Amino acid sequence: MALNLKTIICSFLFVKRRNQRKRKMENREDLKSILPYLPAVMRSSTLFWPSQVVEALKALSTGPLHSHVDSGHILFTAIEDIRNSLSLSSTSLAPSTSLGYSLFFDELLTREESRKWFEEGVPALGSLLLRLPSLLEAHYENADKVFDGAGLRMLDSQEAGIVLLSQELIAALLGCSLFCLFPDHDRYMKQLQIINFDQLFASLYEDYSQKQENKIRCIIHYFQRISSDMPKGVVSFERKVLPFEGQADLISYPNSNFWSTSAIPLCKFEVHSSGLIEDQSGETVEVDFANKYLGGGALGRGCVQEEIRFMISPELIAGMLFMPAMEENEAIDIVGIERFSSYTGYASSFRFSGDYVDARDVDTLGRRKTRIVAIDALCSPGMRQYRENLVLRLTPQH
Repeated sequence: MALNLKTIICSFLFVKRRNQRKRKMENREDLKSILPYLPAVMRSSTLFWPSQVVEALKALSTGPLHSHVDSGHILFTAIEDIRNSLSLSSTSLAPSTSLGYSLFFDELLTREESRKWFEEGVPALGSLLLRLPSLLEAHYENADKVFDGAGLRMLDSQEAGIVLLSQELIAALLGCSLFCLFPDHDRYMKQLQIINFDQLFASLYEDYSQKQENKIRCIIHYFQRISSDMPKGVVSFERKVLPFEGQADLISYPNSNFWSTSAIPLCKFEVHSSGLIEDQSGETVEVDFANKYLGGGALGRGCVQEEIRFMISPELIAGMLFMPAMEENEAIDIVGIERFSSYTGYASSFRFSGDYVDARDVDTLGRRKTRIVAIDALCSPGMRQYRENLVLRLTPQH
C-alpha cells in the first residue's frame, strides 16, 4: 500500500523535531558540565549576569568619562567589584595582582597607549562581556548545526571529542580571563590550568622582566585588535585518544615488522633547516610538545616555544578553560586560530614587535588552515626515544 504524501511529511517532521529535542538536551548537558567553571550564572535554564555585574559592565562600556576607569589601579578596583558581585573571593587571586595591573597600565604603557586602552579597549570589552550570556546561549542553540556534538563542555582525560567555538565567543571568554572572572575552586582537582590572568600580572610586579611585559603587550594588542574589528571565524579544539594495545579490540597496532616490510609509500614531507614553526607556508602541522597541561606556563612566567605561540595567538588560551591535562596516549588538535602579533627573541629576549595580519586560507567550517597539535613529549629522553616501544607508542612510557 502506498503511503500518502501527508503521512510521509508528518513522519518526517516528527523525526526532525525529535532529533532537535534530543540535540537540545545534549547541548544542555554540555552546558551543565562546563557551567561550574563559567562566570555567568543560570536561572530557569537561561544564562545571565547578576544585575550588579550588568550595571558595572554597562558603566565600563560607556568609557572613562562616565565610568572614571582611566588607570590600571581603578580598572582593578572595578574588576574586584565585579568579582564580589559574582561571589568570587579576592583571596584566590595572586597577592600582587592589583600591583601588576597598576604597573603595566599606569607605568609601562606610554600615555598615548594608556589613553587608547581606556578610551577604546576597555569600553569595547565591557560591551563584549555584557553579551557573553547571549553568545553562550546562541552557541548552544547552534552547536549541532555546523558540527554535530561540538558544544562547549569539559573534555576530560580519555574522552575523545571536539568543541567548536566562534572567534567572537573566544574573545568574550578571554575578556573574562583578563578581568579574572572565572571561578577557580575546583580547577586544580580537575587537572585544569589556571585561566584567569592574575598570575600573569602578579609575576610582572613580583619579578619584573621585559619578557613578561611583552607577553602582556601581546595580549593587550589582541584585545585592541578585536575591539576595532571582531573576527568572524571558528576555532576547533579536539581531544584525540589512542587506546593502548590490548585496551581496544577494534584497533590494529602495526608492529616493527609491518613497517619494515611495508611497500606503501609514506606521505611527502619537507625539511627546513631555518625559520620559525609558525612562519612555515602551506598547511603544515605545528607540534606543541612542551607540557601535559595545555599552554604550559603561558599565564605564568614561561616564555619558550609553547608560551610564545599562545601569546601571539591568544585564542589558544581558550582551550585551557575546558581541556584537563593530557595523558601520554592523548593529543589536543587545534584548528583555526588566528595570529595577531609579531615578535622577536626567545625566552628572556622575547619582545612584542607589532601587529601581524594573518592571511591563511579558511576551510569550509570557517577555520583558518592553521593546525596545532599539542602532546606531552618525554622529558629529555636522549637516545631512548628511538627504542621500538617508544617509536610505536604502544604501551605507557612514563
